[in-house]
Amino acid sequence: MLIDNHNRKINYLRLAVTDRCNLRCNYCMPAEGINFAKNDKLFAIDELYTLSKIMVEQGIDKIRITGGEPFVRKDLMVLLRKMAILDGLKDISITTNATLIGPYIDELKELGITNINVSMDAIQKETFNIITRRKQYETVYQNLIRLISEGFNVRINFIVLDGQNTQDILPILEAMKKYDVSVRFLEEMPFNGGSKSFNTIKWDYKNIFKHIADAYSNIEKLESPRTSTSINYKIRGHKGTFGLIPSFSRTFCGTCNRLRISATGDVITCLYGKPSMNLREVLRNEKAEENIKLHILKAIGSRAKTGFDAQKNHSSVFDSSMTSIGG
Repeated sequence: MLIDNHNRKINYLRLAVTDRCNLRCNYCMPAEGINFAKNDKLFAIDELYTLSKIMVEQGIDKIRITGGEPFVRKDLMVLLRKMAILDGLKDISITTNATLIGPYIDELKELGITNINVSMDAIQKETFNIITRRKQYETVYQNLIRLISEGFNVRINFIVLDGQNTQDILPILEAMKKYDVSVRFLEEMPFNGGSKSFNTIKWDYKNIFKHIADAYSNIEKLESPRTSTSINYKIRGHKGTFGLIPSFSRTFCGTCNRLRISATGDVITCLYGKPSMNLREVLRNEKAEENIKLHILKAIGSRAKTGFDAQKNHSSVFDSSMTSIGG
């Protein structure tokens, strides 16, 4: 079992399998993209499995596969097939932009990998195209509805961007009202390749809720798991739910149970702090298992208590693209 220096149990790993993405969302990276890591700097599939196995042995029982866009890796299913039979791993989930998942939906269901987060920051095609700088709306929407219809546990992650997509907040709730899906609205974070930084935001979780509550009077607050990052609600007459994630306000730090490992091996204990260490060469050298376990114990033994504490030792300008740190 992994316990950090603030007595928080760590059982959830966000594992990035690539830093590449086929979209160019304007809050995530510049239009021209970033300098993606060379292949030898990325974990191979066997290395990702070995790393997963070691982490499960240390007490991780939930792994979320992230990127970049995970399905950019054409060998991703090889990893998922191996992870699906890993003893001690209770939950494998995936965060995806849903552009490339279509051909794999049937096998994912067979493997029991049914927890899928779809990143979709607009329900209107024009808004979607402007934010993503790509014309993939129909593919994303069709795959989203297919996942929901085939019984996957789908959550839509909608980052609220001032001046860009706030007009889509209510329409996406209306569009999803007949589906068993959770629409989760995230506060914007200052990770976008250095093009923007901020100390306050207009659309924090309270203002997002007010915007929704002004349109719907019949909202019920739901009880959420202790480690949940979202505050969850139900609108009467809607089949699904919606949630608010205070990613900038950071109200959930006290129960944080997660750890991140980037596609290049950086161990990230808080998005607002710097990477604690890198595991890539550790994994490729002698006594890999023993040394990785020691490195992980060291990382979680020196975690910041909150995102605000982590930020004190970090620049106020976040010059990392989310795609490079497992966003």
